[in-house]
Amino acid sequence: MQSKKRQAENKELALLVAVQLSDCSDDQIQVQLDELELLAETAGAVVEDCIIQKRAKIDAATFIGKGKVSSIIEQAKELKLQLIIFNDELSPTQIKNIQKLTGDSIKILDRTGLILDIFDNHARSREAKTQIKLARLEYMLPRLTRQWTHLERQMGGVGTRGGPGETQIEIDRRLIRNQITKLKLDLKKIQKQHSTQTQSRNSIYKIALVGYTNAGKSTLMKSLSGSDVYIQDQLFATLDTTTRKVDLGGGVSFILSDTVGFIRKLPHDLVASFRSTLSEVKDADLILRVCDASSPQMQSHIKTIDQVLKSLNITHENQLTVINKVDLVDDEDLLAGLEKSNPDAIFISAHKSLKINVLKKSIVGLIKSNFIRKSLKLRFNQLKNIEMIYEDLNVIHRIDKYDGIELEVEGKSDMLKKIENIINK
Repeated sequence: MQSKKRQAENKELALLVAVQLSDCSDDQIQVQLDELELLAETAGAVVEDCIIQKRAKIDAATFIGKGKVSSIIEQAKELKLQLIIFNDELSPTQIKNIQKLTGDSIKILDRTGLILDIFDNHARSREAKTQIKLARLEYMLPRLTRQWTHLERQMGGVGTRGGPGETQIEIDRRLIRNQITKLKLDLKKIQKQHSTQTQSRNSIYKIALVGYTNAGKSTLMKSLSGSDVYIQDQLFATLDTTTRKVDLGGGVSFILSDTVGFIRKLPHDLVASFRSTLSEVKDADLILRVCDASSPQMQSHIKTIDQVLKSLNITHENQLTVINKVDLVDDEDLLAGLEKSNPDAIFISAHKSLKINVLKKSIVGLIKSNFIRKSLKLRFNQLKNIEMIYEDLNVIHRIDKYDGIELEVEGKSDMLKKIENIINK
């Protein structure tokens, strides 16, 4: 990684630090640092330099050893940097000890804190903001030091005053615990509202997009649905679940959901907080795993997707791998290798609309594989239901008779049952 020119004065200048253990190759640690640099830039920092420290094991007190920490701090001071960002999650003790060595002149941030900061900036909906605030407070609680004090100025209200002999940090910890309890209750209310809203969609086929952050899920959603969604070429551009109804004709329609992107070493508190958002994935009839063909780490990204899904207890059999951004791969041999190693995947470019019809055809085939056929007969006094039948089912054949209409239809069994119940009332 090359040192960058200093950019806007209002941006913080950062030094990246990574520890390379024996089970991590030079290429792997470099990929992790490249990703950390992207995260730092997304958060608004300017990366000036990076340091890789090879160690046999992590130091319990300072993560990389007291001597090395002192050396890094001196280097940061010489470069007049404001931030030192570590590639891993630091324990509360490690952050406290490292921060003490800086004399509070330089901020110490770990990968988890950095990701939380990005999520905090990108949250838009009430649910996402609540989830991020909860994750941030749960992360902050065990790491509370003198740099976070007098929280009653922010939280205020009844019960913020400490009892006899209670220190300021103890007061702050109590305030945070109270906030965590309140946020968890708020999330439960939001989830209940969300559950009520999604009950009406139970009869509709549901597809969820999952993938590594910046794999092009939002672009694919726009290409499939034809509707405007927020698209930006950066990590975690969207956090809130976006849902659109897609009609492919022939009685084939579905609800398409785009969820938050995954990333290597996604913070546990964040995954826990986003369980409700990711419930869209759990409830889906089909999961589209979206991957970036232009990334040299594509196979590693697929593993990360699977690990996050596993941590959420989502073991979905009905999955389809969609390898996006093929227009960015100039090497034909590389593309041929990807096709050989992923024989069941569909290769597309959502941005260029390449082979989107192939993907749509596969989706139609999967949806119709769950369809059943049935004959319906409507008397003339039941024709008010004809529009609903054409909208929710695929009408294969129609015969108009003197006493009514006979239809041969296909669709999901629960939708057929619902329409039969309406007709037979």
